[in-house]
Amino acid sequence: MAYKIKQLEALTTTELLEIMAARIAVFVVEQQCPYQEVDELDAEAWHIWLEQAGEIAGYARIIETAEGIQIGRVLTPKKYRGQGYGEKLMTEALKEVQQLFPQKSVSLGAQEYAIGFYQNFGFEVCSEVYLEDDIPHVDMTLKS
Repeated sequence: MAYKIKQLEALTTTELLEIMAARIAVFVVEQQCPYQEVDELDAEAWHIWLEQAGEIAGYARIIETAEGIQIGRVLTPKKYRGQGYGEKLMTEALKEVQQLFPQKSVSLGAQEYAIGFYQNFGFEVCSEVYLEDDIPHVDMTLKS
């Protein structure tokens, strides 16, 4: 298993295609949610993923905003779920956030079913449930 973290200009075309394919497979096809999955934030994001046998086994993007750090697009492809890859990915992502942005607050928008997953890393719910693309979400922040 290998971790990679790169900004857009450092990604190879193959890496970019694999990332976009994984994100679209989970967030658009699997969740049956047609929306503009690739957006302008990809140009400034840090893309972090872990590979297993040459495939993406987990992915997230890290974005610096005026308010702090936003972690998003967190996914584990279906064939790698239930094997601990999500936990490994989030552990690595939070280490990278600490290295790159040590004094910044960290937040994310979580699908409601995943609240417990993020609570295991110290995130707390800080909003009511809201619908984003017809999927229940909550905002969460990392406890300091």
